[in-house]
Amino acid sequence: MNVLPTEIPDVLVFEPRVFEDDRGFFFESFNERVFTDKTGINVQFVQDNHSRSCQNVLRGLHYQVQQPQGKLVRAIVGTILDVAVDIRRHSPTFGQWISCRLSAENKRVLWVPPGFAHGFVVISEVAEVLYKATDYYAPQHERCLLWNDPDLAIDWSLTEEPILSTKDQAGKTLKLAEVYP
Repeated sequence: MNVLPTEIPDVLVFEPRVFEDDRGFFFESFNERVFTDKTGINVQFVQDNHSRSCQNVLRGLHYQVQQPQGKLVRAIVGTILDVAVDIRRHSPTFGQWISCRLSAENKRVLWVPPGFAHGFVVISEVAEVLYKATDYYAPQHERCLLWNDPDLAIDWSLTEEPILSTKDQAGKTLKLAEVYP
């Protein structure tokens, strides 16, 4: 497995070793020992989530102010543009974001550590996304950054208006959001 750094050192992209032949393919999407050896991060995942969305659906930017979740994200159908925003107030990369295309084809996996807001937009006709989380979903602690906060200026590579939930439409700008210390 290759580990690719991003502009934010705590966010990592994993490229698994894929074994393909005329029958199809096989790869390990997660191996705790390899993850820890390659990153020095010891995590325990407690929840797996699966979403299916149509083209132009934008989910996010979500985070929990208590029980923060680290997420290991991959697309198993279609293609998404995945985004992580550093919202750790005392981090040298506070307010910075990275994006990465995750697809069934490239099989990349993105590590989004606790302390980041996370979201994605569906680029293909449909996408299914799986992600492992390091803590349980706690709706009372969930917050949402505004996907189009002008101060963040995230390039979502949109060709038309995104499809948003009511919750995501009501996200707060980073200036007004509750963030991590």
